[in-house]
Amino acid sequence: MTSSPARKGPAVPGAAQLQRSTGQLATAATTRMEDDLPWFRALPAQERSWVGLMVQAGIQGFVQWYAAGGPGEAVKADLASTIFGAAPRAMAGAITLQQTVDLVRLSIDVVESSLDDLLDPEDVLPARAGVSRYAREVAFATAEVYARAAEQRGAWDARLEALVVDAVLRADPDEALLGRASALGWSARGSIAVVLGRAPRHRDDTDLFEEVRRRARVAGLHALCAVQGERLVVVLGEVSDPRKAATTLVDLFDEGPVVVGPVAADLTAAHGSARAALAAYRAAPGWTDAPRPALADEFLPERVLAGDGHARRHLLEEVYQPLRARSPLVETLGAYLASGGSLEGAARALFVHPNTIRYRLRQVAEVTGYTPTQARDAFALEIALVLGRQSEA
Repeated sequence: MTSSPARKGPAVPGAAQLQRSTGQLATAATTRMEDDLPWFRALPAQERSWVGLMVQAGIQGFVQWYAAGGPGEAVKADLASTIFGAAPRAMAGAITLQQTVDLVRLSIDVVESSLDDLLDPEDVLPARAGVSRYAREVAFATAEVYARAAEQRGAWDARLEALVVDAVLRADPDEALLGRASALGWSARGSIAVVLGRAPRHRDDTDLFEEVRRRARVAGLHALCAVQGERLVVVLGEVSDPRKAATTLVDLFDEGPVVVGPVAADLTAAHGSARAALAAYRAAPGWTDAPRPALADEFLPERVLAGDGHARRHLLEEVYQPLRARSPLVETLGAYLASGGSLEGAARALFVHPNTIRYRLRQVAEVTGYTPTQARDAFALEIALVLGRQSEA
């Protein structure tokens, strides 16, 4: 007895008609996009062509899957490659996720609305079920593509941000600096200050940087940040009060000094703020009771003792020389400091009344911004006097 040949299963209802109509469906979808999607009409010709290829690949993928088994067959194709592989990677940045969702929704609507005209009435219901299932898988594929693009963009942004912060620290404001910062969304017009301190020992840099940016936004500031060695460096924009700006971030740093540099005019001049903050951070161990955060200029005496030429020049030009232009003030300040802060002792040394000493010390404070009767300010003034005498010797 010979066995009869195996019977083939019935063809998927309507599959042949759909395969013959692939081009027609793609054309209908493109026409609908032109009519219903303003953003599609605004795209350059090349990008409209890429979008058309994506739609065509999606429709063709559905028809092939449906012909292979339809709703009873698992969607085995890698839809991310099948559909989005038809367009270059740059498309993920050319059209937004919302626009892609609109595109998928429109394509599905075109296919569903065409089924009644393309298929026999008894084949429409299973085809609609197939469209629904395939649409769900396309939605998952869309999410995957944009999630992957976001991860890649996040890694690239982190490297770009580190390059910008490094350029600021190295005083290397090349022509690409502003372009790189702009690519990161930096829109601060000026008033830049650099804050630095010890980075947290146990941290997730992604979470740390996001918290820095969140707090900066709440305070009306812009922020770029990077970890360099043991230091967390934050570049802040739109700063009006450096200490107040740094205070919003201070608890994100590890224990130890947190220093903020003076305000610079713009990002290309921010290396001045960074240089002062770095010098102050290195000299900070010399002032154990420093506030947190502290201004870089509050460490001028320690910076001078640590060999910082900029701090030395600042005390000479901004403190000693204005006093030297009014010689009684230099003599009075020298006598007051030499007498251990005694008004009477300085008065006896200069043969004047103690009230004269008081008056001249108030003038010293007005001219320099340092009050001789306060121990910390007196320390800075004494360093300035020493530097001035050395420079004149």
